[in-house]
This record gives sequence, structure tokens and C-alpha cells, in this order.
Amino acid sequence: MYDVTAFGELLIDFTPCGAGEEDTLLFERNPGGAPANVSVCVSKLGGRAALISKVGNDIFGHFLKEVLERHDVETRGLLFSDTVKTTLAFVQLDRFGERTFSFYRNPGADTTIEPGEIDYGLIKNSKVFHFGSLSLTDEPSRSALLAAADFAVKSGCIISYDPNLRIPLWKNLDEARNSIISMLPYADILKVSLEEMEFITGEQNLEKGSLILSEKYGLDLVIVTLGKDGSAYRTGNTLRTQKAFDRVKAVDTTGAGDAFLGAFLYSVTQRDIKEFKAADTKIIDEMMNFANAAAALCVMKKGAIPAMPDLETVKKLMDG
Repeated sequence: MYDVTAFGELLIDFTPCGAGEEDTLLFERNPGGAPANVSVCVSKLGGRAALISKVGNDIFGHFLKEVLERHDVETRGLLFSDTVKTTLAFVQLDRFGERTFSFYRNPGADTTIEPGEIDYGLIKNSKVFHFGSLSLTDEPSRSALLAAADFAVKSGCIISYDPNLRIPLWKNLDEARNSIISMLPYADILKVSLEEMEFITGEQNLEKGSLILSEKYGLDLVIVTLGKDGSAYRTGNTLRTQKAFDRVKAVDTTGAGDAFLGAFLYSVTQRDIKEFKAADTKIIDEMMNFANAAAALCVMKKGAIPAMPDLETVKKLMDG
């Protein structure tokens, strides 16, 4: 039995690492992709994780498989394309460690996975099925995600959804919004940033925006990450916030939301929570605090997968 099986992109983040001669910008190769980051985080914390994805049959694709195996993520659902290359993303960081992305994905191998290529056994034997929205940008990955999500619901999985909005990968904003919203009815757990909440609902106010997500789309648990201000969650009429850990210095925020969600999903599987609206808020508070600690540790290092923390380090920060 797997704690979490994730579906979606596995790619290379090229992250700035200084300057060479004549101020040429240097980049380092880091493994990433939001669903992959979540999988690695779950595994590093001690859970059993699997990933369903597709990469190119190239040096980057084989490197990514090695990384997953090194972190004990099940890779039997990872496919190789002989015709399309692995997706690449170049990350730019500002002085606060906040990032913007430039993607080389037209198409990328992750968008070419087909419904018939999915290892449905991984989903059937998982407590949680997790996905993002980037598989919705193109076919056949859109159809593959829909097939996987349908199967996960029928299999009784807890469904986790992180839209992970990347505007440059969409043809237009209306298509992005409509596609992201189309998957909300599948979710038991929705994790969004404040900006993503506003993008979906048109509402900047946390109280109002989270209520729209909860009531309009029937979501059991809405989590809103707030960056340096921590996080918040809503179950029904209850909205609660959690402060961030302020004893850390942000170097690179890439993957912080994935570390948060990976840690939260790990906590869900360890407590075997299935009904969030009926759960004790004290328990969810503890899980959110644990997730905040994982995210705080992630921003202290460059890259996404390389920055995912282990259980001992998270507990040390929480006890600190």
C-alpha cells in the first residue's frame, strides 16, 4: 500500500548559481516538477510514495528516474518517450528568493502520457491520489489525468489537488481558469496560494475567497498558503490560520508549497483521516504546523527536490 501516488510533471529546474566570466549567468541542474516534489517529500518523511509521469529518453529523463529511485519513490509508473524531450524550466530568483519560470515544453514529454499508459494498480493501492493542473494544458495528458482521477475516486482514494498555476504554459487565462475549476469537484483537499485563490474566485480576501471555494465547489478542506505569513485552512464554516516559522532565511522558494503539501499529506496518511469536516481542529492545526515547518526548511536551500526535508529535521525545527 502506498501513502501517496502523484500524477503529473517531472522536469528539470535550472536554478541560478552565480555568475561566470563577463557576468554570464550560471545555472545548476535541479530535479523538480510539483507532483514529483510532493512524492519525494512524502518519501523523505518516511511515507511510501509513487509517481506517474513521463520523461524523455534523454540524459535528463534518466537522471530524473535515478533521483526518484535514490529517494525511494516508486518509479514503475514512470514512462520514457522516444520522440519528445524532458520538460525544462529556467528559474529566476529575486533578492527575496521569490521565483519566476521560463519553460521549454512545446511539447514536453510529461504532456504526452496517454490514458492507456497509466499504471492504475498504483492508484488502486494508494491512500491518497495527488495531482496538479499542468497536465490539463495539452492532450493526451489531459485525458490521462481525467482517467486517473476518475479511477482514484472509484478506488476510494483521498483526492489532493494543487492547481499550481503557471500562466506561461496556458494558451490564455480563461482556458487556465476553466480547466483548473473543472477539477475542483474531484478534490477532498485543495491547496492553493493566495494568488491562486484570487485567480479562481476573483476574491482577494482570505475569508471570502476560501468560503467560495468551500461552499461553491463542496470542498472538505481548503488550504491557503500565505508565504512568509504562514498558512490557513477552512473546513465548512471554520477558518483558522497558522503562523510561519520565522527562524529561517529564505534562499529559494521553489518547491516550498510542495514541501508543505507533501508534509501535510504524509500527516493525513499517518493519522488515517478521511473526513476533514468532522476532524478535530486541534489535529488539523498540528498537521498544518508540521507542514509549515517542512516548507520553512525547504526555502533554506536551492532547488525543489534537493531541498525536501526529512522527518528528523522537521521535528528539530518544531522543537527548536
